[in-house]
Amino acid sequence: MDEMAHQRTPLHSTIQIEQLITLYYFEFGKEYAYKGEKHDFWEFLYVDKGEVEVTADGERHNLQQGMIIFHKPNEFHSFHANRNTAPNLIVMTFDCHSPDMKLFENQIMVLNDAERNLLASIIEEGTNAFAFPFRYPLKDYRKSDVMVGSEQLIKLYLETFLIFLLRRITVPHRNAELFSAIKKKDDDILIQNVIAYLEQNMTRKITLAEISGTLHVSRSRLKELFKKSTGRTIMEYFTHMKIGK
Repeated sequence: MDEMAHQRTPLHSTIQIEQLITLYYFEFGKEYAYKGEKHDFWEFLYVDKGEVEVTADGERHNLQQGMIIFHKPNEFHSFHANRNTAPNLIVMTFDCHSPDMKLFENQIMVLNDAERNLLASIIEEGTNAFAFPFRYPLKDYRKSDVMVGSEQLIKLYLETFLIFLLRRITVPHRNAELFSAIKKKDDDILIQNVIAYLEQNMTRKITLAEISGTLHVSRSRLKELFKKSTGRTIMEYFTHMKIGK
């Protein structure tokens, strides 16, 4: 009876990070171009601001703010900025041999609020554990006054982050509805911010590039969303606002 009362249940691990190779959070120049590389470990690139064009095994992808791309082991990849905005990027490389990692092959996703918060937590714990800006190899830049558990939290947050994304990949229909609702909310907030910016600057001349830079969103996305939401271009809307005033 006592033996039955103390039986243990082994916990299954879906994703297990073995080692971290690099961790970067950096603002690149407007004309920055990375010639590319391939390696035998996983990598993801997240666009925190601006936009970049990524090439992965010969295919080109335009990544805007809030988007993430995964590069599988031995996949040649490169990227360059769009010459309009200096992009802020988060890049992580790591060893993970969990079978479910195959589901991240060729994945490009838009992160939701919970996922962005987890990514922010990884960076925060990274700055607690290693000298910032992060350099390679990380082990040579460990802080002497490191906060307790920081490196373990990087691992745990990264595993949690990947599991959250896996749930979206493996339950596409349910999460498609959730993502659609989140995206619409984000788009509505963006339009409200544009209109508020126009109202605050009615007495002077402004440009689309200025609005784009202030709100950290690409001009192409800004134009498309605003026209779809209001039926007018931003400058048409701005002119009608001035006339109404």
